[in-house]
Amino acid sequence: MAVQEIWGNALYDTLVEAGVGIFSYVPDGGHKVMIQRAIDDPRVRAISLTTEEEGVALAAGAHLGGAKAVLLMQSSGAGNCINMLSLTANGQFPFLCFVTMRGTFGEQNAWQVPMGKAVRPSLESIGVDCLEVEREDEVAETAEAALNMAYRSNRAVAVLLSQKLIGAKAF
Repeated sequence: MAVQEIWGNALYDTLVEAGVGIFSYVPDGGHKVMIQRAIDDPRVRAISLTTEEEGVALAAGAHLGGAKAVLLMQSSGAGNCINMLSLTANGQFPFLCFVTMRGTFGEQNAWQVPMGKAVRPSLESIGVDCLEVEREDEVAETAEAALNMAYRSNRAVAVLLSQKLIGAKAF
């Protein structure tokens, strides 16, 4: 079993066991295990987005409707969300996203580097708490911490899945 299948399945199971019922995403190879599981799982809704900021609004609507949602995106999508994330700061509703990082460890595509470096400071500047995962054995524990932070404290939380964890794409 590939490494992503191990931590991706563990992460998916942790989220579903915690009551997450909506998985919004922009297609991304780093999230392929979770996306496919959500598509195949009749207990949850998998919602493909045209742009990442739609996932922020979807999370707000889910909260108002009594449901838990997560947004799955790549680091380049974090830049698309900055303005919409003011909704989480002003609305004080739980928001949880998982960001597959690019532009960092072992990156071979120069276009990914600027946003990769800007993700954490950008998210933190708009009030999103960031937790980083570098190793497979940190995935479940960090997901549980993020779930508690978001859904028990009405916080916006991003779990940054490092390029060490997901692997650098070869070009």
